[in-house]
Amino acid sequence: MYGPHVALDEMSLKINSGATALLGPNGAGKSTMIKTLLGLIQLTSGDGEVLGYNIRTEGDSIRQRIGYMPEYDCLTPEMNAVHQVKYCGELTGMNTNIAMQRAHEVLEYVGLRDQRYREISSFSTGMMQATKLACAIIHDPELLICDEPTNGLDTKARGFMLDTLFQVVKQGDRSILMCSHLMDDVEKICDRIVMIHKGKLIAQGKIEDLKAIDREIEIWVWGGASRMETAMKDAGLTPRRTGRVMRVVRQDETTYDLVLELAAKAKVQIRRMEDYEPSLEDLFLVIMDRLGYGVKSSADLLQSQPPTTSVAPSPSQPGGNF
Repeated sequence: MYGPHVALDEMSLKINSGATALLGPNGAGKSTMIKTLLGLIQLTSGDGEVLGYNIRTEGDSIRQRIGYMPEYDCLTPEMNAVHQVKYCGELTGMNTNIAMQRAHEVLEYVGLRDQRYREISSFSTGMMQATKLACAIIHDPELLICDEPTNGLDTKARGFMLDTLFQVVKQGDRSILMCSHLMDDVEKICDRIVMIHKGKLIAQGKIEDLKAIDREIEIWVWGGASRMETAMKDAGLTPRRTGRVMRVVRQDETTYDLVLELAAKAKVQIRRMEDYEPSLEDLFLVIMDRLGYGVKSSADLLQSQPPTTSVAPSPSQPGGNF
């Protein structure tokens, strides 16, 4: 709590190792959750562990073993990049000489080899973000926590940042907890999501499983889209239409037959009909649209999905839980 304001409310979750995205609208409690996991904010009540260390009493041990790339400006403008990164290594307990050697290595890794002796005050936004990433990975952490890592970056810099994070996580076999409002970024890096709203956990699981919340059929209509839309509504369906393309919720296999029957009665052509693969942004919008003040768990959000789908914790991967 911040005074009378409840930032995280009865949050109970377990996140396995691997690549996980932390999602939610502005003010949902994402940054508070990250700072709590790092031991930078004391809990009003409750408890938790990161990599086996207590977030109440062992914050120093946690911060030595994780890399943190915050959203806010955390660099020293008058320092050059190599000494800034070296300093961050020393803060985690690294020997001064080893920290300097590693600083050169990671700055090359993030694409700043030729700018490492420049003052940070002269850096572009992309270079500053790359420096923050170098600071976060200098000690080869088991877990990398990134808060909006592509914030303010142009297309080229954003692509390079995502490629670098992909290498750290997928090729380096490290875990990441990534907070981002850009759904495309999340899908490129993460396999699972944790979604919070107003300080409460509202959904957790594999992205591919959560996308089954609403299974839709996408239909391309020719020669009377308005008649087809009317026919669907009269039959009890709720089509979402964009020009000649419509989507309806797939109740079961009979939905396809019903669509074809309605098309025949409306005397329109079905040029194409297939299962629609929703994006993570579609998923986010569906969940946010269903949110009410009475939402208590993921089950409340998934009550209309087919019974064969469930939001289950992802299987454990090497590296333990955090």
